[in-house]
Amino acid sequence: AHKYHSPLLWTNTCCSHQRIGETNIEAGRRRLGEEMGFDTELKELFSFIYKAPFDNGLTEHELDHVLLGDFNGEPKINPDEVASWKWMALEEIKDDLEKHPEVYTAWFRIIFNRFYQYIEQEKG
Repeated sequence: AHKYHSPLLWTNTCCSHQRIGETNIEAGRRRLGEEMGFDTELKELFSFIYKAPFDNGLTEHELDHVLLGDFNGEPKINPDEVASWKWMALEEIKDDLEKHPEVYTAWFRIIFNRFYQYIEQEKG
């Protein structure tokens, strides 16, 4: 999905910070509803520390948890949060990331590479 934080770059479906007393899963499901207009079961896959400088002189440095869920319907996106969305197969994303890394957020590139390795290991 396109987000406004790193404007008009493709990235993961949604991002969230937990509210007090909220689990990672609860925060993820809340933001899925707020940003993409749907709900689904989520599971936590892995976490990583992300640090990246931005052109405006600020640096992001955070611990990110990656959650996974299944959804096959049509999202009802919140235009205040999301500029666009599309479904892509894993291999399509992998190829496109290699050819056009500049159209994806820095953190999505990290997430996708880790996720792709995870999927390959799961296949055995």
